[in-house]
Amino acid sequence: MAADGGSSSSGQPCVFSPKSHQYLALCAQDGRLRIWNTDSKTLHQEYVPSAHLSATCTCISWGPCRTVKEGPQRKKRKSEAIPVEERADFLALGTAAGSVLIYSTLKGALHCTLDGGHNGGVNCVQWHPENGLLYSGSDDTYIVEYDLQMAKRCKWKADRSSVTSMCVSPDGKMLLSAGQTIKMWDLETKEVYRKFTGHSTAVTTLRFATTRPPDSNGLYFLSGAAHDRLLSVWQVRDDGKDKNSVVSFTLTDEPQHIDLVASSGKEEALRLAVVCKDGQLHIFEHFLNGPCKKPLSPTCTVQMSGIEDKPLPIPLLAAALTTNTRSLLLAYGNRLQPVMETVEVNTAERHICLSRDVHSTLSLSMETTISKVKTPVVNSKSKVLLPGVPGHQAPVKTAEGSEKRKKGTDTKEMSIEERLGEIGLSSGKGSTQGVPSLQTDSYAVLLVQGLESKDSNILNKVFQTRKDVLIKKTVSRLPLPAVLPLVEELTKRMQGHPYTAVLMVRWLKAVLMQHTSYLSSLPDLISQLGVLYRMIESRVKMFHKLTKLHGKLYLLMTQVSTSDSNKAVTDVDRTAKLVYEEESSDDDVTGDEGLPDEDSDNWEEEEGMEEELIEDQEDREGAGLRTESKENGDSDMDPGNESEEE
Repeated sequence: MAADGGSSSSGQPCVFSPKSHQYLALCAQDGRLRIWNTDSKTLHQEYVPSAHLSATCTCISWGPCRTVKEGPQRKKRKSEAIPVEERADFLALGTAAGSVLIYSTLKGALHCTLDGGHNGGVNCVQWHPENGLLYSGSDDTYIVEYDLQMAKRCKWKADRSSVTSMCVSPDGKMLLSAGQTIKMWDLETKEVYRKFTGHSTAVTTLRFATTRPPDSNGLYFLSGAAHDRLLSVWQVRDDGKDKNSVVSFTLTDEPQHIDLVASSGKEEALRLAVVCKDGQLHIFEHFLNGPCKKPLSPTCTVQMSGIEDKPLPIPLLAAALTTNTRSLLLAYGNRLQPVMETVEVNTAERHICLSRDVHSTLSLSMETTISKVKTPVVNSKSKVLLPGVPGHQAPVKTAEGSEKRKKGTDTKEMSIEERLGEIGLSSGKGSTQGVPSLQTDSYAVLLVQGLESKDSNILNKVFQTRKDVLIKKTVSRLPLPAVLPLVEELTKRMQGHPYTAVLMVRWLKAVLMQHTSYLSSLPDLISQLGVLYRMIESRVKMFHKLTKLHGKLYLLMTQVSTSDSNKAVTDVDRTAKLVYEEESSDDDVTGDEGLPDEDSDNWEEEEGMEEELIEDQEDREGAGLRTESKENGDSDMDPGNESEEE
């Protein structure tokens, strides 16, 4: 029997519905839940949670199939009784905010929301096969059991670290939970039944490989861990000697999606299909009857590629085993629009490569019962606005004109002058007034022309501008078909000189601010912007280390500058920068020779000598005045005045 339910806790969950594999549930990067019909290859339902951006979906699990009553019907006889088909209905979604959403595929709406169980993000959800119970594990190290029928909740601590994976046994009595240590719980007593250690990283995958009870030494389960290229198989023994794994399956990368057909006895082999992170599918077949020393290689490996001259690998998203041992249900391509196909695989070949044309196969179609998009009815009075280059305006003709031309078979062909007059570009008398002419000086027009003709001169002229307002206006006026070529041109130029990259970043910022909604609607956006993402990641990779180095160098330079300033303060130059000396007259006695000693007793004689010197100086000045007066004709001056002057 195939393993029912199915859960996924990888980066972007992708799970097939149990038993019939009629639906494929997938959560993409935009936080939307999309359910695809594998029979009709169409989008069956789409659900957008209210907090799909802040509380993104982290894990998905299908509930067990159940019978659904479709309204009141008349009673039928036993001979007329038709067997009721069981259908997959409930879908549990764990979110990063700690809540669990229950979505009903039959109603096409949210059934209920389970809040208050966890304080951290939910990493895994798992349904009980019979009782309608739901189990969830979180980063807060707790496991919560929800009873949807009785509206009850039970919570217990599971481990010291985060609970990253869980699985319920087929009989519904045991529960496996794992962080780095795998624990088997008894669901009746909520106590640990057994512990298994052996993984060095967080366990991301847990699945029961057999349906036998644990007391028969025939209960096996497998586990896979992050960054581990092995799937380990563990045996639950009565004697407790189950410390190490008994079998290991080798992979090419970390397991991303697992589907298996559990064995019900020793004579039945385990069938296992593993999709790895690198997009390859590995198929295993093994009889679980004891330990095996050597790791087992896959019996068959399946890869997919395109049909181009240089084919590129196409990643596989999920795979499901069918009742036919030679057929597989594959989902591959883009997560926003996957391609589903049932293929026959010859497991006798060790390696199989399938070539597919994904671009021609992609066709986003939705069932009419789910879609709510309606085509608007256009009247003759309504005005239609079409996207285009600003400045290039042309009237839109309604459908009535085309119908009249079809009916009138004798209509003559219009001349070029009449056509120009209708378009509004004629410069003659017949031209209509008020219609603007073509704008050839607009940056938006030049940019579109440069992108279409790939003229580097025109593009250089446009990209040299540094005005943010002009860049925003130019990008906002661009037509939508020119946005993606502009991003590709900016990516090429950003790989050049850093000076050019600074200018290109301004344009890229404006494009992302103005046209984010259009870019997010492209189905192959991830592949087209992959080069830009890797380039930005490589540029920013060394930024953290450079900031650390810059901080250390800044600290070192400040210490050196402070030490130099301290030396400058201590070593003060004490020599005088400027010396001022007062000038003395020639008649004065210079030096200390004419000065009397402090111990000299001849102070009176020295004072008398100073008085005589003063009198001699006055006599000299008087004689000089007399000679000047004689020269000036003042010889007749009275002698009385001379005596007065003397």
